[in-house]
Amino acid sequence: MPVPKKKHSRSRKMSRRTQNERLTAPSLTTCVNCKTAKMPHRVCGSCGFYRGRQVIEVPPLE
Repeated sequence: MPVPKKKHSRSRKMSRRTQNERLTAPSLTTCVNCKTAKMPHRVCGSCGFYRGRQVIEVPPLE
């Protein structure tokens, strides 16, 4: 049985192994205030609301 001549680095080994563990697309929910898609448990980037109240002030788009 063949044996490799040189040791493969950790980055080379892990890049080969991660091909089977590709990330899936993140699940999205709709914002209750502005109805845009956002990631769950995060502040909405378009209106600044989280769980029904405004958390951050978002400047209007010009």
